[in-house]
Amino acid sequence: MELVNLTEYLIKSVAKNKDAVKVKLFDDTEDTMIIQVLVDETDMGNVIGHGGTIANAIRTLVQAASYNHENKLVRISIDSF
Repeated sequence: MELVNLTEYLIKSVAKNKDAVKVKLFDDTEDTMIIQVLVDETDMGNVIGHGGTIANAIRTLVQAASYNHENKLVRISIDSF
């Protein structure tokens, strides 16, 4: 669960509408964890970044934290509402 909290912290640090950010654990199997992130439509550009650089950096940080603790593959899905 701490990977979900880390993801939420990272997403909220780049989003302007922090109250609209929703992060939840969508699926957790033995070797894979899927984290779903919902942000306001106006924040998609901030969260994804130019060419996906910010989203890839967030994915890299969360995956590195997973290797240190749980050794699971982490997939992060980012959508807007």
